[in-house]
Amino acid sequence: MNFLKKYKKEFEEYDKLDHDFIDDEKIWAQLNKWENPSKQDVRRVLKKAEQCVRLEPEETAILIQNRDEGTIQEMYELAHQLKEGVYGDRIVFFAPLYISDECANNCLYCGFRSSNKAIQRKTLTMDEIEQEVRIMIGEGQKRTVLVYGESPKTEVDFMCETIKKVYSVKTEHGEIRRANINCAPLTVDELKKLKDVGIGTFQVFQETYHHDTYRRVHPQGTIKGHYRWRLYCMDRAQQAGVDDNGLGVLFGLYDWRFEVMGLLYHTIHLEETFNGVGPHTISFPRITPATGTPFSEHPEYAVSDADFKKLVAVLRLSVPYTGMICTAREPSRVRKEVIPFGVSQIDAGTRIGVGAYVKSESANALPEHEQFSIGDDRSLDGVVKEICDMGFIPSFCTACYRAGRTGEQFMKVAKSRFVHNYCIPNAIFTLKEYLLDYASDETRQKGEKILRSHMEQFKGEPVYSKLLENLSRIENGERDLRL
Repeated sequence: MNFLKKYKKEFEEYDKLDHDFIDDEKIWAQLNKWENPSKQDVRRVLKKAEQCVRLEPEETAILIQNRDEGTIQEMYELAHQLKEGVYGDRIVFFAPLYISDECANNCLYCGFRSSNKAIQRKTLTMDEIEQEVRIMIGEGQKRTVLVYGESPKTEVDFMCETIKKVYSVKTEHGEIRRANINCAPLTVDELKKLKDVGIGTFQVFQETYHHDTYRRVHPQGTIKGHYRWRLYCMDRAQQAGVDDNGLGVLFGLYDWRFEVMGLLYHTIHLEETFNGVGPHTISFPRITPATGTPFSEHPEYAVSDADFKKLVAVLRLSVPYTGMICTAREPSRVRKEVIPFGVSQIDAGTRIGVGAYVKSESANALPEHEQFSIGDDRSLDGVVKEICDMGFIPSFCTACYRAGRTGEQFMKVAKSRFVHNYCIPNAIFTLKEYLLDYASDETRQKGEKILRSHMEQFKGEPVYSKLLENLSRIENGERDLRL
């Protein structure tokens, strides 16, 4: 299948545009204008951010360029407050499931690129997908993101079959309740097919918003070499009714300051085009080494741990109602440090090789089948335990997605006491399930302590009796109870 021919008419429509919504020169002008903002400038922006509203680009530029340690600390403190206000002290868990590493693209930084002879190509069969999912469920997973290369073997009809297969796998206590998708950009008609089979979030990362860098790392003659086809994929998703979208950048391809601005401009474009509905999530992985991929070993724009911590806080302050995902690419010490500054979702128990859940008990065991290397290879149980130690409540909740609270509906409820009335109770129920069915003794003890502390906040409220009732029902064997 020649993808360039398949999407030729779509490409031509984007080529007719005089410009797109990413203006490289304007972004750098804004960053340069605020190269050394004063404390007063920073605090002026933080005062607005306290209102939990999306910032404007020049305001975000001020935070990005801030070098004053005192006000940077104030940024961290406010980022934590905003996250708690919108998402509570929940950390939502998921795990990726790699379906295929076959890919027609040739991205310089990616282990899956077509010219990489060190990768052994494989696409899972339906039986193999079921085996992978059973292991994931057996470890306690309830949410996954399915990952595909861009290949004739993994076009939309195949994706639909894999989603249906994932949802069909049931065990005594578990099942995958939400399957997100990380795949190539699709047409409106293709996205409608994914919506019909019940996908969760549709993720497509721009990788880099910088036009010249994008062209340099995505060779011409491949479908991914078309910048605007990728840039406008979330517009097509919204048009298809897929209103739960995930943006992302691969930090290290270009200057992180520019990329944060690109994510903000993409958010603004979506909000202005689709009645206030921006991205549901933003991911911010850093480049890590990939087998047979020299580019990934020493990226020119590698992001330091200090700058990574800062960019997480800036994103939370800039787009307060957006979920933020810190992946297992990051080592455990980095994840532990940045989670309080705005992270709402993490993966754990992660295996990124195709077929890796069956073939390995830990991550990074199948380098010949992996897109990149990861930094946090701990088990799901180990990460759940740490999150409890940090005072957060682990959540496996999928209620909003299944109740239709996505897109515009989510934006409406996110600005109310929704987190307190729904999200925390549902986190309590799903954590209770995990502790009963999958947790080690040590994790169960720590988790029960977290449950008790969170139950206390509901005493005296009407919902308290419902919490007690549902917890009792879960202890007696019922599952998937939610508000």
